[in-house]
Amino acid sequence: MTTNSLRPGGRILVEALEAQGVDHLYCVPGESYLAVLDALVDSPIEVTVCRQEGGAAMMADAYGKMTGRPGICFVTRGPGATNASAGVHIAAQDSTPMILFIGQVERGMLGREAFQEVDYEQFFGGMAKWVVEIRDPARIPELVHRAFATAMSGRPGPVVVSLPEDILTELAEAVETPRAVAPAIRPGRDEMFRLAEMIEQAERPFMILGGSRWSEQAVADIARFAESAGLPVGCSFRRQGLFDHLHENYAGDVGIGPNPKLAERVKEADLLILVGGRMSEMPSSSYTLIDIPRPRQTFVHVHPGAEELNRVYAASLAIQADPASFADEATGFDFPPSEARSKRVAEAHAEYLEWSETVPHGPGDVQMVEIVRHLRDVLPPEAIMTNGAGNYATWIHRFYRFRKFDTLIAPTSGSMGYGTPAAVAAARLHPSRQVVAFAGDGCFLMNGQEFATAVKYGLPIVVVVVDNAMYGTIRMHQEREYPTRISATELTNPDFAAMGRAYGGEGYLVERTEEFAPAFEAAVRSGRPSIIHVRLDPEAITPRASLSEIRAAALARQA
Repeated sequence: MTTNSLRPGGRILVEALEAQGVDHLYCVPGESYLAVLDALVDSPIEVTVCRQEGGAAMMADAYGKMTGRPGICFVTRGPGATNASAGVHIAAQDSTPMILFIGQVERGMLGREAFQEVDYEQFFGGMAKWVVEIRDPARIPELVHRAFATAMSGRPGPVVVSLPEDILTELAEAVETPRAVAPAIRPGRDEMFRLAEMIEQAERPFMILGGSRWSEQAVADIARFAESAGLPVGCSFRRQGLFDHLHENYAGDVGIGPNPKLAERVKEADLLILVGGRMSEMPSSSYTLIDIPRPRQTFVHVHPGAEELNRVYAASLAIQADPASFADEATGFDFPPSEARSKRVAEAHAEYLEWSETVPHGPGDVQMVEIVRHLRDVLPPEAIMTNGAGNYATWIHRFYRFRKFDTLIAPTSGSMGYGTPAAVAAARLHPSRQVVAFAGDGCFLMNGQEFATAVKYGLPIVVVVVDNAMYGTIRMHQEREYPTRISATELTNPDFAAMGRAYGGEGYLVERTEEFAPAFEAAVRSGRPSIIHVRLDPEAITPRASLSEIRAAALARQA
């Protein structure tokens, strides 16, 4: 149906977003899309104004992770777009639906290398699912609909839309379009019956959950399937919210530095079922858990993207299905009880519980395991945890127990600077839930300015900055590969607690383990954005080994 009035392209675009159900968007303003900013004045869409485009794009990615609908980010041309590319890369590797709208130079200037002009198809073509430049304002609703459908369908991911400045002010009539919906991809019945037969015949089955296109109902369905089939379940790297860690079938996270007993269970499985994930470098322990191209295990891969099936691992059974549809179908199968399988499930869960409790006392006055255990005790099950990249995150993934869907928002791409903007997005979307962001000192200062965004909107996030005065992960690798030859990893840091207060929030310093609990309680009680500055001994580099122990082992190998 065609509308009866001419409207500027900027208004047509905002109306198209409203038609797609957009309720939040994240932006750094720019003169290249002023007409859109003007149209948003009269729109019910909530606008979060950010301090840097990378943070805005990461917020959009976090929104996509939490909702399954594309997170929306607006940035200006040139440096605005290149700053935002970090968030686009995260969305690509994490299979997150997201749309980045970029203001562009006017149509008549394209190709002249005008002020801040970039060819976005070339720049983003290798990481986005689709890159489009809209040249006709009348086509905005059509192409926005396609952008949403593309971002959500199959394997979800980012879409980039370039908006020449003059199409946003040009008047046009526009066709209304329906709200885009990702089509469900249901598994075939023959495939499901074959899978059931494989499960009944297996002695050592194991299931790994990962990827996107999950829902709270899907998580409940997959748990029922695991119970009936007698399957130990692992969660892929930074996807721990897909299975209750205290469920009797939970075996642990298949991520960086997994429990050695868990890694052996994956390797020794006679049937390995991967649902939704890709088992890329990190969850596969650098591609050592599963042989390429033919796995030693009987390998079943369930994934919504046909292009992902048999891409790396040759599957004994490849099922093209989204996780929610697969989980729904899987609940229709009942399996006879197996005492042997029940015993293996119990053993795997007991190994996880021991792994998530047992750790030797580490160096220094701050014990990260005790901090994480405290949060595990005091935070409600629906609390949201976010983090970026760094060794500090290993304590969260190993010792925190995620109980519900949508409670861990973190980048599988390993991008630094993610935790704080993700926490802002989570608190904007879920104002009644406690949000805690973890960041290293190097990680925090990459997008820590988004703490100002939390202050602007009164979001009571708690950011735990783990400060060991270095790029810890790189230093760990450096000591392992080039022991004693320190280069480019030492940092000089500000007083992060004072920074929190300077921004208009709260700040607390923790130099001993016992100081954390009262600091966290005060932060939550304040009802304000807070930074807890935790000074960690540089030797406490991982839960399993100190920096000196890693160096000594490397020197011994070289001797």
